[in-house]
Amino acid sequence: MEPLRFDGRTAIITGAGGNPSLGRAHALLLGARGANVVVNDIGSDPEARHYPGAASAETVAAEIRASGGKAVASPHSVATPEGAAAIIRTALEAFGRIDILVNNAGISIGAPFGEISPRDIQRHIDVNLMGALWCSHAAWPHMQAQGYGRIVNTTSSSMTGFANQVAYSTSKGGVWSLTRALAAEGQSLGIKVNAVSPGGYTRLVIATLEEDSPLLAHSQANLPPHLSSPAVAFLAHEICPVTGECIDSVGGAVQRCYIARTRGFSERDHSIETLAARWDEVMDENGAVCVGLADMDTSGWGLRAYKASSTSF
Repeated sequence: MEPLRFDGRTAIITGAGGNPSLGRAHALLLGARGANVVVNDIGSDPEARHYPGAASAETVAAEIRASGGKAVASPHSVATPEGAAAIIRTALEAFGRIDILVNNAGISIGAPFGEISPRDIQRHIDVNLMGALWCSHAAWPHMQAQGYGRIVNTTSSSMTGFANQVAYSTSKGGVWSLTRALAAEGQSLGIKVNAVSPGGYTRLVIATLEEDSPLLAHSQANLPPHLSSPAVAFLAHEICPVTGECIDSVGGAVQRCYIARTRGFSERDHSIETLAARWDEVMDENGAVCVGLADMDTSGWGLRAYKASSTSF
């Protein structure tokens, strides 16, 4: 098979200035395969704790240029509409288009649910979830106008449930729902939207885990970040055959993660007691089927016209 390249394509990777980091690994791979790369990172988060030094978008962009690629840096925050718009504007001013958006920027603060502060809960939503939404929202009109786009969101296996990571898990579950909704809407527009659940030895992991954590030691020994990047690059490529999918990519292992629905039962006039008696049928995974995207013509729903200047429909 011929090498898959990205010549002429412009890619934005958010949260890509750290070393080690998943975003840096993604940026280096896409840059090496010919993409014009916008490396985004705010550098130093004034509210962050325990992070090992500052990140640098310019340093990673310089790495790509030193290897013969094309890259520019963006220091803007994904957590606001204004910051997201500035990131997209950087791509347009430097390279004239935006083809690929990898929403990788994120934070993780491990804490028992009863102890985590409201501020730290909000920060997970602002950065992990709204960051992906704002950047996608800013890139969407440009992708729609050109009839082509690839968005790769970063979710996490923690979205299925993880103790002491409730805020993080919640934000990543939201990213998965965002992926599905955007994929459904993008099907007719030439825009494919997928998610990757990655893992690796990164600054975020170092900041989250205790120094003597066995998980940290295992990550350092076995999970270099670049092993998650081929899945991101494949989903970002023009030959990507899917949309609305979640691909786990950790340490060289690649799997599909999907939503399934059991056969359950159908009884129109069922009662609470019916559920109690037939609960095993509800939970039986035999014959469960994958839940696909809602592929419907929304015009049939009688949706009211949306006015951008209005606050509601």
